[in-house]
Amino acid sequence: MATGDDLRRMALALEGTIETSHFDRIAYMVARTYVTLAADGLSANFKFTPEDQALKCLTAPDAFTAIANAWGRQGWTNATLDKLGEAELDSALRSAWADAQPKKLPPRPPGTLY
Repeated sequence: MATGDDLRRMALALEGTIETSHFDRIAYMVARTYVTLAADGLSANFKFTPEDQALKCLTAPDAFTAIANAWGRQGWTNATLDKLGEAELDSALRSAWADAQPKKLPPRPPGTLY
């Protein structure tokens, strides 16, 4: 069972990540925001590619839900942290982090697992 403290620790361990505020949430970003943590620390919103979002929501529907608006159609996905193990949280963070790198870097090859 993952927690908001786990998310913070793991996100800040990813190269180049900074922590900042985003409305009533805490945001973690490199070139762009890739995850935000709710103020209560119980849930987080991840920025996945639409393909990663579909996979996460299919394989772990108790944990991941597409946000039901235009943000969700862009890949923003809500995660209930206590439904994730630390390995699942780490995988989600690394996927979102990789996609938030500066545009000048080549894109992550399809099918690459972190």
